[in-house]
Amino acid sequence: MTEKDHKIVYVFIDASNLWQAQKSKGKMFDYEKLKIFLKQKFTASEIEIFYYTAYPKEGTREQSQDGKHKFFTYLKKGLGFTVRKKELKRIVEHGDVGDSMQEKGNMDVEMTIDAIHFSRKYDYAVLFTGDSDFLALVNYLRNGGKKVFIFSSKNNVSQELRTGGDGYFDVLNVEEDIWGRELKHKGKKI
Repeated sequence: MTEKDHKIVYVFIDASNLWQAQKSKGKMFDYEKLKIFLKQKFTASEIEIFYYTAYPKEGTREQSQDGKHKFFTYLKKGLGFTVRKKELKRIVEHGDVGDSMQEKGNMDVEMTIDAIHFSRKYDYAVLFTGDSDFLALVNYLRNGGKKVFIFSSKNNVSQELRTGGDGYFDVLNVEEDIWGRELKHKGKKI
């Protein structure tokens, strides 16, 4: 294997951004298939995948969060992903018609720190996000000699990010099979 063939690829997945693509497709990603697809797509000799997500605090939802935590364990132990997660922050917003509870779980800073921290270890960065805030990271990595590719969906990617990297891919148009089970909508109780 020549030096040119030895590409190390680090993938950074913003789960909340991809949720929009999955809802649009009506299917969940099959992360094992996605890992295989990315390794082949970028002819990677090594691939590391980071998954960033925020989850509801226990007791704030009617349904149990056990399934989410089993999924995170599967990503870590089954597929070798690095999973970065935190509880959603609950913020009371005061308005003219009363108070409301908002939940925030932005993982942009964690994703950026990892992409910079590990930048000496990889050749290609693959960002699964559409948020224009990441354009600064894309420029930083590219100025440091890295190739940066963006995966998102046409309905959820900023123009700046779509054109700012070395390539953009709409996950809804990927022809290879990266999809898993049908997305089930939780029924509302009446």
